[in-house]
Amino acid sequence: MIAETENGLTGSEIAKVLADCQVSDTDPTITKWKRLYNAFANFQNANQDGTKVVVFLCRAMHPSRFVGQMERYQFLLNELNKRLSFVGIELTDAGKYRRVANATTLSEAEQRASHFKTKLEARKVHAEVIKFCNAELLVENYFHSVFEGVKSIAERLRFMSNVHADGNALVDAAFSTSNPLIRINLLADDTQRSEHLGLANLIKGLFGLIRNPTAHTPKIKFVIEEDEALDIMSTISLVHKRLDRAL
Repeated sequence: MIAETENGLTGSEIAKVLADCQVSDTDPTITKWKRLYNAFANFQNANQDGTKVVVFLCRAMHPSRFVGQMERYQFLLNELNKRLSFVGIELTDAGKYRRVANATTLSEAEQRASHFKTKLEARKVHAEVIKFCNAELLVENYFHSVFEGVKSIAERLRFMSNVHADGNALVDAAFSTSNPLIRINLLADDTQRSEHLGLANLIKGLFGLIRNPTAHTPKIKFVIEEDEALDIMSTISLVHKRLDRAL
């Protein structure tokens, strides 16, 4: 992982960190993971000391090395912590180790370090998004994450309006301008009515764009990449935050 091709340490970064740890770089020209394996195997055989591995990881993942590279840093930290969780330690974002309960299953390890969930939390998405999507987020399932996220809006509208409908019928009943069951303002003028209907139309748009296709289209034919999923979840979060301010 730490020597992963796309996001892992570069050859020059490996050389510098090994030197900082006073571990000989025995094979600097070979494949990165083999290079690291040989360096630590050589040190362990010569010194009977395995602690240099954790020292290396700590120094390699020090946040000062990743200024301006937050996404790369978070990816490596999450992947590293998935593996460290099995031996009961975790590397914090301050570059320090701490003891944690040992993970015993892969799903438990994934739960502790989800890239997608971390990125959503960095965007400060609404708690309802995390609550309804947690199981899907843990396995990076973007297809079902956005589906469950949009369903969370429908569920909240039903709770707030006490209307047990679905889809556009639910939105129309909840946001009716003649007898609104959910108000985001006083509907006192055209501007406020436009805002009120704008939120209703945004919700309908999410239903049409995401919920209906994901409910009827096989996952293999409805591909959602991470960047798109993050944008969709942020929009869902916006709806929830606006509903928080309902009158």
